[in-house]
Formats: sequence, structure tokens, C-alpha cells
Amino acid sequence: MHPLDHPVWNALVSSWSPLMQGDALAKRIDPRYGPFAAATDAGAQAQAALAALVPTDGELWLVGPDAVTPPPGRTVVRTALLAQMTATAILPRPASAPSPCWRILDEADAAEMRTLALLTKPGPFHPLTHRLGRFIGVHDADGRLVAMAGERMRMPGFAEVSGVCTHPDARGRGYAGALMRIVMQAMLDRGETPFLHAYASHDKTIALYETLGFNVRAQLPMMVLTA
Repeated sequence: MHPLDHPVWNALVSSWSPLMQGDALAKRIDPRYGPFAAATDAGAQAQAALAALVPTDGELWLVGPDAVTPPPGRTVVRTALLAQMTATAILPRPASAPSPCWRILDEADAAEMRTLALLTKPGPFHPLTHRLGRFIGVHDADGRLVAMAGERMRMPGFAEVSGVCTHPDARGRGYAGALMRIVMQAMLDRGETPFLHAYASHDKTIALYETLGFNVRAQLPMMVLTA
């Protein structure tokens, strides 16, 4: 199995291991960082262990083989098909594309990052998601964060581009693509292959990522559970 076929599990046993909750059968990331979980296999014991990780007051997100059949006694609130994309190189930036002034975001930006993510909904963004990797952002003339991109899952040889979002007031300026290229380059410089997930039905989003150098590697199911 390719490492990216079971991305959450492989992140949990590598870069996310210090944040891991669970046991050898099923694991989840600390809920302050995100909602993701995975089981070691589809067996009854592992699925029961996965069910036990579903919070009583929140959601658990499964991606890949874990998202085919829900664990016993849990409620499926949403399913989707994801396009998993990888990039081995970055396509050249068009001459007309902007080169925005950006900076690395830190703890002082955490509240504003979460506000922007909750407004634009690039994916789950919990109170400590910003600590999962380096995030960079663009601020407007008033100092307001209007665009950002960063890192989420990591495993040996691969790193996920995530948290890509732009405030509605700043869309159409090319910020997302510019920031993603910077994030991707840092990953390539570390010897990692950038990857990301997009909803398979979002043709325009996938087309945008293809202009950066991403290609669809696989389609993976996603499932969101509650207790």
C-alpha cells in the first residue's frame, strides 16, 4: 500500500505521534489539533476501538480505507469523495501573477488564522491546527490577515499543503496560488513530495491546483462521524 493510501494513519504513526490518542488498533490526533482518526485495519476489534474515539460533543473525520464502512454504533453525518493530488515539481509562475508580501505566521496570529479559516471553510481548523506546520500569510494595509496557506499531515517523504484560504474581500488577486507555491517549495527543499486533498466534485479547484503542478494521484472516500 502506498503511504498516501492511508494518510491519516501514516501521519499518526510518524509526525503526529506526539499528539496521538488511542492504541495500537485505532488512533486519533489530539482534538485540539484536529478531528482526524484511523484504524489499523477493518477488523472488528480495530473498528470497535475506532468507534470509541468518536467524541460525545464533536466530530471524527476518516479518510481512505477507514471511510468505507462506519464503525459500529456511530452516526455518519457526511461523506464525500476526495481527489488526492501530488506534485513532484512546481510549474512556473505566470509573468502576470502577483508576488505578494507575506510573512510566517506565529502564535500571535493564531486567533486571526482560526477566524479566517472558520469564515472560508478550507477544512477543519481547530484551536491548535496552526501548530501542525509552518503557515504563511498575507495582510492587508490595515494589518488584517486576508490569505494564508500551511502544512498539516506529514509522513516520511510527504507533506500536505493545507489551510489554504482567502478572505472574500481579497479574492481574485492570486494570493492562494502564490502562497501555495512558497509552501510547496519549502517541502521540495526538504526532500518531501507535496500533496493535498480537494473535493473530487470541485473541478475549478482541481484545475487551479493543476496550474501549480499538482496531479490527481487517487480518489479517497471521506466520512465524518458523530457519537
